[in-house]
Amino acid sequence: MVIQALIADDEALARRKLRDILAHDPEIEIVGEAASGPETVHLVREKSPQVLFLDVSMPGQNGFDVLSELSAAEGAAPAPRVVITTAHDQYALRAFDAHAVDYVLKPYTPERLRVALERARKEIVFSARHSPAALPPPAGPAPYMSRLLIRSRGRILFVWVSEVFWIGAEENYVRVSTGRESYLLRETISSLEKKLDPELFLRIHRSFIVNLRFVKEVRARSRGESVMILANGQKIAMSRGYYSRLRASLQAT
Repeated sequence: MVIQALIADDEALARRKLRDILAHDPEIEIVGEAASGPETVHLVREKSPQVLFLDVSMPGQNGFDVLSELSAAEGAAPAPRVVITTAHDQYALRAFDAHAVDYVLKPYTPERLRVALERARKEIVFSARHSPAALPPPAGPAPYMSRLLIRSRGRILFVWVSEVFWIGAEENYVRVSTGRESYLLRETISSLEKKLDPELFLRIHRSFIVNLRFVKEVRARSRGESVMILANGQKIAMSRGYYSRLRASLQAT
């Protein structure tokens, strides 16, 4: 599957670096480059790229002005998946609210950019399989959160909630595990639990929440306690007091 990409950055060297990295991926076709906000809007409408690598600081319109103008257009082609590339970390929350796929801080490595590209690729493939005409989620509050914004080792990551295996309490933080990696998020587990879809996530211990999609089996232990085994082999303790929640959830399904 060839993915068409557009590069938008006012710095020629930044565009060249991005183009050189993307050139190593045979499934990426660069359909254009833009050096300003208005030029970016024009090329997105003309080329209809599937992925837009967008700098925040550009002349004419900044990156968020570009996204606002594109989203306001009536009868437009499906919006591209957006990867924000910037030297400033203060725009991460705005990028999150604008439904950007990823937020890549300059100077970035080829490996970091490939992670962002893979995130965009997964979204494109998912939409193609489930709804070819699907657009990114509309602006405005949703009943439950769909993504988490996490700062980790100098990176700012957008983690899809549906990819989370389990969440564990660590004092005033929670550890979020995606099965292969885990991240610390400054939030209490009780606060986060209220923001998660109860049909997908279940509190099984005062210190643990699990994603029911990844539960493989439950094994009974002595003294009425059990252990939940996830699809990747990880074991999460389930206290007796929370077992009724699991039974109610299984009966509901």
